[in-house]
Amino acid sequence: MGKFWSYTESSINMSPNMSLILLLSSIVLDKVWCQSDCSYQKLLQSLNLANASKVRPVRNWKNTSIVNIDMTLYTIVDLDMSMQTATTFVWFYMAWNDEYISWNPDDFCGIKKLLVNSDYFWKPDLYIYEMTEDDNNSPEIPYYILRNNGQIINAMPLRIISTCNLNIYKFPFDIQTCRLSFGSFIYTVSDIVLWPKSNSSVVNQNAQNVFATKDEWELLSVTVYNTTYKTLGLEYSQVIYSIYIKRVAVVYVLNLIVPACFLVFLDIASMFIHNYTNRLDFKITVVLGFSVMLLILNALLPNSDSTPMLGTFCCICMAMMILSIVGTIATSYMTEQSATNSQVPVWVKILVLKYLARIIFFKRDSDKDELVTPVTADNDPENAKKSETNEDVSDQRRALENDSNVKKEVKLLKRILLEILRIHHKLILNMQQKDAKTEWSLVAQIVDRLVLILYLSIVTLVFIIMICVWTI
Repeated sequence: MGKFWSYTESSINMSPNMSLILLLSSIVLDKVWCQSDCSYQKLLQSLNLANASKVRPVRNWKNTSIVNIDMTLYTIVDLDMSMQTATTFVWFYMAWNDEYISWNPDDFCGIKKLLVNSDYFWKPDLYIYEMTEDDNNSPEIPYYILRNNGQIINAMPLRIISTCNLNIYKFPFDIQTCRLSFGSFIYTVSDIVLWPKSNSSVVNQNAQNVFATKDEWELLSVTVYNTTYKTLGLEYSQVIYSIYIKRVAVVYVLNLIVPACFLVFLDIASMFIHNYTNRLDFKITVVLGFSVMLLILNALLPNSDSTPMLGTFCCICMAMMILSIVGTIATSYMTEQSATNSQVPVWVKILVLKYLARIIFFKRDSDKDELVTPVTADNDPENAKKSETNEDVSDQRRALENDSNVKKEVKLLKRILLEILRIHHKLILNMQQKDAKTEWSLVAQIVDRLVLILYLSIVTLVFIIMICVWTI
């Protein structure tokens, strides 16, 4: 280079125009020679990041560091119902300014950004408050983007395992809200303030564009807002992303709700089986099948403060099945009582035949209480025997006055009358037994109809309430 300058100085005496041309050429050649090294390594050496401070990069400690974050939901890997944890896969973005890092791109061949290892500068201690465990399956990307104005960008995919409080009241037509709260664990709001890079509409649109739909969950929306969190007298800045997802209920409808309704309808239909023994066997089989469905439902649902409406419906249906079994046992007992020719208690007649029959609009052909004809003393065969004895005495007194043929005829007529009274007594007893049997049958029919009406009314009411809750 010295030779070139000596050559230039010796050539100035030649002519003014020639000397000006040579001078300009030397300047251009010198600049090209100085910029011959356009590597990232030279820029990195000039920044001297190896000796950079590890403290918050501000020239005045009172200055607050602004950290912009952004998140795009890619998919929901899993939502554990029993543990109430959500595993999500997101694309994360975080940016902040380092006041000690900057360069002029013209001095380094137009380089405006540099990919640097994260160990060279200070980073915010960003923390997800809902995270339950550190996931080692997230891709590790140790490089950060460093721009010439001092902005540092960290963009990477994250696999997050976090808590998600489930509200299963409307299961399986429920909508769940899972939150991801990003904030600093050490720096207070006077040191670091977090701001969302995009508003809720942009975040939601980005998530809808890239969301990989799973079979069980459907993404409804994603919202974002920033807030502050106070604890132990300190205030921390947070950015909260709320993820709204809806359960795809087709699988649960086909595997739980439809079979449960079929079992309930079968149990109601069994109330029309007149043979109580066969009805009882059928009902016990239905209850066993329904119990298996309750066990499956209990295994699916988490331990939550809110009781699912479907679980309440199944428990009420189970209670009504047990009630119908008790009613079947009661009616079967009444049928057996009618076979033993026992009388219906008076209180049962009053409570069931008189009042309960009117409440459920049970109509009878006639009042069975009036069919029972009591046996009077005049029709009693024993009284007839006594009267016969007395009449025999009177006959003996008249025997002297009557002819022997007349005496025989009178005795024959008395014997015929005695036999007629005995036959009448047997008819009265048979009628009383028939009336008692009829009364027990009426009581059994009234109780059976009462159980059926209660069963239909309660199950229908609960079913209507459940549909209204699911559709609202």
